[in-house]
Amino acid sequence: MKKKCFILGIETSCDETSAAVVENGRKILSNVISSQVDLHKRYGGVVPEIASRKHVEIINAVIQDSLEQAGVTFRDIDVIGVTYGPGLVGALLVGVSAAKALAFALDKPLVGVHHIEGHIAANYLEHQDLQPPYICLVASGGHSHIVHIQDYNTFEILGQTRDDAAGEAFDKVARVIGLGYPGGPLIDKLAKQGNKDAVKFPKVSFDDGSLDFSFSGVKTAVLNYVNKLEQKGEAYNRADIAASFQNAVVEVLVDKTVVAAQKLGINIIALAGGVAANSALRQLLAERAKENGLKVYYPSPILCTDNAAMIACAAYYEFIAGKRADLDLNAVPNLRLGY
Repeated sequence: MKKKCFILGIETSCDETSAAVVENGRKILSNVISSQVDLHKRYGGVVPEIASRKHVEIINAVIQDSLEQAGVTFRDIDVIGVTYGPGLVGALLVGVSAAKALAFALDKPLVGVHHIEGHIAANYLEHQDLQPPYICLVASGGHSHIVHIQDYNTFEILGQTRDDAAGEAFDKVARVIGLGYPGGPLIDKLAKQGNKDAVKFPKVSFDDGSLDFSFSGVKTAVLNYVNKLEQKGEAYNRADIAASFQNAVVEVLVDKTVVAAQKLGINIIALAGGVAANSALRQLLAERAKENGLKVYYPSPILCTDNAAMIACAAYYEFIAGKRADLDLNAVPNLRLGY
């Protein structure tokens, strides 16, 4: 392989259209992100058909912007990496189609990337010293996983949600208390004004010692709490509810992640996914890690959200491991990590 390897990454799994150029898997040369948050806000969540159409409209311009910002041309690109799952099937197909067209036209290698693998890889972009093995907590709108990163391309899922993902619960609770969409950042902001001990919401654990999560119970508890007060005509403090709910979710996420690291005798923990930007999660994990002699890594908030730089990074490690995708690569909306 030549000394410099330029990866063009493409990400369209949900409501961000993104393209990025990354050098040798670790150096970001560009990371263009076009978010559709304002477009979907009026509906209280992502509308798949609208997301797909928007990706089609702007994907070419986003790719061109990423090349210009990186100061490279298509001729300089060595590998094209693209998210092919999991995600919204229509949205995924836009990115996959664009990547396959480029790979064919330019005669460049194509690498399909698992979206969660991309989130994990975001840590490599800012922490040059981070390398496997370590434990990674992946928390986002659609996923809550505790993953043993055995190598750059080898993953073992130690725990995962049995119902709602953490980010999904944040969005639903935000809707219940009238905060709007996206719920995670809004709850995080409001919770800073509230008392996290004001309401005792449930924290689910399993008798078999499983590292799995369950967040539907705490979501329902918030809904019932608010409904009862509204039926009685009583006022409630939204900041206290936000803080108490957030605390219930964050404590479970952190406790199980620390236990996972201790069980495997690993002293490095990383965060990944949209919920990894949550300030309470970062603070509590840092505190618990210090208490237990663990080291914590997490990306900047912009790299916690969906972006193509993380996809390019993951594609690089798949590429040097010898993995290639054919031009019949298809979107896999329910793609499982490690498969």
